[in-house]
Amino acid sequence: MPSLEEELAARLARGEEVILATVIKLDGEPPSRTGAKVLLSRTAPLAGTLGCSEFDAAALEDASRVADAGAPQLRTYRHDLGSIDVYLEPHAPPPTLVVFGATPVARALMSLASELGFRPLLVETRPQRLTGGDWPPAITDLERLDALLGPDVYAVHTDHDAPDLVQSLEVLLPKSPRFIGLVGSRRHTGHHLEALRAQGVDEDVIGRIQSPVGLDIGALTPSEIALSILAGLVAKRRGRDGGWLQDRD
Repeated sequence: MPSLEEELAARLARGEEVILATVIKLDGEPPSRTGAKVLLSRTAPLAGTLGCSEFDAAALEDASRVADAGAPQLRTYRHDLGSIDVYLEPHAPPPTLVVFGATPVARALMSLASELGFRPLLVETRPQRLTGGDWPPAITDLERLDALLGPDVYAVHTDHDAPDLVQSLEVLLPKSPRFIGLVGSRRHTGHHLEALRAQGVDEDVIGRIQSPVGLDIGALTPSEIALSILAGLVAKRRGRDGGWLQDRD
């Protein structure tokens, strides 16, 4: 059975939001101990216990408010035998970066994304493109994608020749991704945007799809292109425009 810390790491790796509650002080003789922990979601205890079902239920009742606040909070829970002070710490999932297409640029994106705080998901609906390339596990069925996305989604499609590119974006758009980029010039991707228009996608949504994608660093190689894309995603995540720092003085 995995430890509570391993369970926390596994759930964060899957893009789940969790709250870790830890007993930091006892008053009286409650059915608990200092250091007792329970891992919570908004709807259920996931692992561990604060010592009794009453304490666990009280922490669960606070879980949504703590998650919404996005900052640790201290709570006191009372029992006939005494009380406990509990530190509730929300752990927001890392943003999900959906990378479509098994291409050299996708390989570089998958390699670098986790180091920059993104949870990368590779999507390739043509399994033959994954053979013999030492690719990470990939999603090969678009119908499975929705269940794997976290609340904070970024996406880059790296293959403008993919036959299901429009379908891929249609699956993604209802999740209101913070960023969508298509690798390639408008000469190569413009017809995909027209297809989205024909499907009734709002013009303001289409206008937020970036193509070409990435910061202008003169990127030529797949790794350089991936770097330019990820630099732009970090800037987007942090609310910056990606310009030179010295130009801000």
